[in-house]
Amino acid sequence: MAGDNYFLLASLPVLGELGSAPPLMPAQFLERVADAGGNRLLVEAVLLGDDLLQRQAFLAGERQEVEPAVLTLTQIRNEEPLPEYLGVSPQESAVESTIDVLWESYYRYAAALAGRMGSTFLSEWISYEVSLRNALVTARAKALGVEPQAFTVAVDLGEDTARFTGLISEWSVAPDPLAGLRVLDQARWEWLWANDDWFSFGDAEVAAYGAKLMLLQRWNRISGRVAS
Repeated sequence: MAGDNYFLLASLPVLGELGSAPPLMPAQFLERVADAGGNRLLVEAVLLGDDLLQRQAFLAGERQEVEPAVLTLTQIRNEEPLPEYLGVSPQESAVESTIDVLWESYYRYAAALAGRMGSTFLSEWISYEVSLRNALVTARAKALGVEPQAFTVAVDLGEDTARFTGLISEWSVAPDPLAGLRVLDQARWEWLWANDDWFSFGDAEVAAYGAKLMLLQRWNRISGRVAS
């Protein structure tokens, strides 16, 4: 609710631009939210997305070190089942061909939670992420000459992917994959700043802070820096 998080938000360090070092870890932020009596469940739904990305990279052998905020290390390593609310078995969640099943489960869980909590921010953020993901999938499928329908997820939760035409064009001409990712994450970053309900001190502002911090930490991992 508006104003409920004044002291929490006032105590949080200012975030720099995308690419700057994160002032704290997502797990530390989540702990602060819990200690302040904030909406931990809402923040967990946001931060879980990055945990799943780290898990996917770990299981693919792309990363050896992980820093989850919501999942446990054993869940990241697929040595323990994922939370029941994701509705995916360990066998399914570790197989590359069923990774999309896990992401669809995550998006639907977060969207349902947004509905129960009346969180416009979470609902719109999930819609944005689903739409962007499906726009990318469609572009890649067209480049390969295959139908995209088999690879899109939770289409009903998203919006018209045509809104991303310009962004996809910019991404497609990036000189390398890292530059392409930077194009996409810059768009995500700008969306968050435009939709963070700044200075309301409500749950949306807290959740948006978490989503921004998550992006900073992602680029912190990419660059190899250590959060303070």
